[in-house]
Amino acid sequence: MGNSTPPPSPRTRTRTPTPPPPPPSPKVLPEEWRNGPWGKKAVDLKFVEDYKPFKEDIQLRIMLYGPVGAGKSSFINSVESVLRGRITDRAKTDAIGGKSYTTKYREYTIQKVPGTHYPFVFNDIMGLEKDEGVCVEDIKLAMKGHVKNGYNFNPRSSLSENDQHYNRDPSLNDRVHVLVCINPGSIAGMQDDSVRKLREVRLAAKDMDIPEIAILTKIDEACPEIRRDIRNVYKSKHLKKKIEEASGVLGFPPNCIFPVKNYHSEHDTSDDTDTLILSALRRMITSGEDFVNDL
Repeated sequence: MGNSTPPPSPRTRTRTPTPPPPPPSPKVLPEEWRNGPWGKKAVDLKFVEDYKPFKEDIQLRIMLYGPVGAGKSSFINSVESVLRGRITDRAKTDAIGGKSYTTKYREYTIQKVPGTHYPFVFNDIMGLEKDEGVCVEDIKLAMKGHVKNGYNFNPRSSLSENDQHYNRDPSLNDRVHVLVCINPGSIAGMQDDSVRKLREVRLAAKDMDIPEIAILTKIDEACPEIRRDIRNVYKSKHLKKKIEEASGVLGFPPNCIFPVKNYHSEHDTSDDTDTLILSALRRMITSGEDFVNDL
């Protein structure tokens, strides 16, 4: 038999060094700058499912407003998708030629079980545009409960008392109990005229003591790090800057600004996306409930 070279002993065997972990992205912070709601989906979902207004015969009214294409209708669809556990698209969302798809004052309830609905309703309105958008006076009338469901917005004139859709004697149930400002993550691109209208609406809400929160949508489009992993939402330096910018432009305290990703092209819901939406919805419900109980 010929001589053969013995295999190297384990001590001398060459090992391929383990590559070091990739460095963290300079665009993502090592810790969240705001405690995220991760892991709270079940708790928040149960809160929403169990919610009953303290005052009888009250249906909490949540009105959404904001610039064209911000995602108002998409947010309504997203909330319904979370609560029903499947993607829905009842509120039509596509803008036509940069114009608002929503032209009427539309009321959306969400079915809980057959024959029953959640005790809150969303009101969608025409988007704010420079020339053709909803009149600010119509938003103010809607907040007071004077606008009936189905009213067709006229960009050139506000609702008159002689119109069939004018509610002369609004009840507490007709009034808006929570006002939600919907803005895209790329808020820097908003036109000055839209910002002026948003501020005017906010001042009117303040005079009526209506609680307000802001929703920052399309966060995955605004930040690639969030598009890669939605759990980076409260680690993203870019989004933190955007929320601070929205706070400065619109006047909302940062803790009243909720970043969300609406469902748009997905076929199924996702726990992390649901969690952000439910966190915002829970704040709407608690704020609206406090408002109604103080009246």
